[in-house]
Amino acid sequence: LYGEELFLIENLVKRIKNKFGEAVKGINFISIDDTNVQELISDIETPAFGYEKKLIIARNTNILKKEGKRKNTEIVKIREKLEEYIKENIDIIKESVVLVFIEEDVDTRFGLYKTFDKYGITCKVDFQKPIQLEKRIIAICNGYKVKIDNVTTKYFIETCGTNMQELINEIRKQIEYVGENGTITKKTIDLLAIKQFESIIFDLTDSLGKKNIENSLIVLKNLLYAKEPIQKIFVTLYNHFKKIYITKIALREKLNVAESLNLKPNQTFLVGKYSMQAKYFDEEDLKNMLLEFIDLDYKSKNGMIDINVGLEAMLCKYCS
Repeated sequence: LYGEELFLIENLVKRIKNKFGEAVKGINFISIDDTNVQELISDIETPAFGYEKKLIIARNTNILKKEGKRKNTEIVKIREKLEEYIKENIDIIKESVVLVFIEEDVDTRFGLYKTFDKYGITCKVDFQKPIQLEKRIIAICNGYKVKIDNVTTKYFIETCGTNMQELINEIRKQIEYVGENGTITKKTIDLLAIKQFESIIFDLTDSLGKKNIENSLIVLKNLLYAKEPIQKIFVTLYNHFKKIYITKIALREKLNVAESLNLKPNQTFLVGKYSMQAKYFDEEDLKNMLLEFIDLDYKSKNGMIDINVGLEAMLCKYCS
């Protein structure tokens, strides 16, 4: 099991554990990680005394992790040894062991991954697409007899992001607040939801595009009050305006905006937001703004200007 959506991966692990039945740690249930992965083969070979099968869960062992230029020779040896062992003993393993690997970062080119794929099941669990998230959120609300319409659900996801665990945490707050037979609205979302950093950047850019300098500076100051590093704000704003600039060009050239921005399937809802914000700015202004970001970065690193002051000055300039 691997991928970005850890909440769904953990749900799958729970289902596997429930289906497996009674699990006694150290007897028929073994946990493996990067500190004891070298013991995996020994654990596979050790009988589950008194039990028909043994459940071994290997979590974030890093043996399938993509490698940089410097290879970890010890990890390579463990990976190759395990690959050969599984190939040679697959029948015995299937009879006596349920082996589950949970990894965040996987290189599917490794022989070990191909061995897992051949003899077992490999499952990549990415963030879900907006339409799937909307169905889940509406289903949860229906379960608690709370009303939420499709437009509000979309706004909720745009505000809170696409991480399933965070969405569930946020929707629980909404459900508790409005109560049974209540209705979740944009107002309750704005009142209670913890906005994702990217969503706040969209708000700042909206204010900037509408020439509302006061609100732009308030959003910026609120980010600083929330202890967000100015460098993170600076880089995120630069990347955000770069995407708006790319969107502007893509719309002019009649290109696919999602492809131009390299958006993931769960991010396609951002096409509309970037397209809307692209209307606020001239292409030349966006180009000049990106150049000013680079110039401000250089000047702040060389002590010629305070980055906070420079960033506020930029916002004022493009709100005028």
